[in-house]
Amino acid sequence: MTAQMPTRRTDRDIEWDFTYRARTTPRIAMVVAALVVIAHVVAGILLRDGDTGVDFRLSDTFALPLIGVILGVAILTLTRPRIRAGARGVAVRNLGEEKVYDWSQVRGVYFPAKGHWARLELPYDEHVAVLAIASNDGDAAVEAMARFREIHERYASQTA
Repeated sequence: MTAQMPTRRTDRDIEWDFTYRARTTPRIAMVVAALVVIAHVVAGILLRDGDTGVDFRLSDTFALPLIGVILGVAILTLTRPRIRAGARGVAVRNLGEEKVYDWSQVRGVYFPAKGHWARLELPYDEHVAVLAIASNDGDAAVEAMARFREIHERYASQTA
C-alpha cells in the first residue's frame, strides 16, 4: 500500500466559495465541433472522387480537414466560460482570459430581459457578460444566481 503525496496548492488554486460553469452550452459546443470536423474530413476525402470538372489537388484534400479542425477548436472555446466568487472577489472567464473584479467594483449580477447570459453589474452603468450562467441551463442557472447573490451579500458588506 502506497501513501499518496499531498498536492501543492498554487496561487491559482486559491479557495473560492462558488464556482459555476454552464452545462448545456459546452455539451452543444462539443457535439457541433465534432460534427464540423467530421464533415470537413469526409468532404476532404470525397473531393478527389467527384467528376465536377473542378481540379482538386492533394493539398486541398488535406486543407479542408485542417480547416475543420481549426473551426472545431474555435467552437470549443464555448466550453471555457466560468465564474468564481470568494473572499478575493469575482473571477469571470468567458472566451478569453479570466478577469478578477474586487468586491468593491461589483454591484450585483442580473439577467437582462430577453437575455441569454447573466451580467455582472459594475460601477458607472458598466457590465460584463457572464457566459457561464446561461438561460438554457434553466433551474441550474437560477440556483447559480441565488448562490452568487448570497456570496455577494456576504463579501460586499465587508468592503462597504
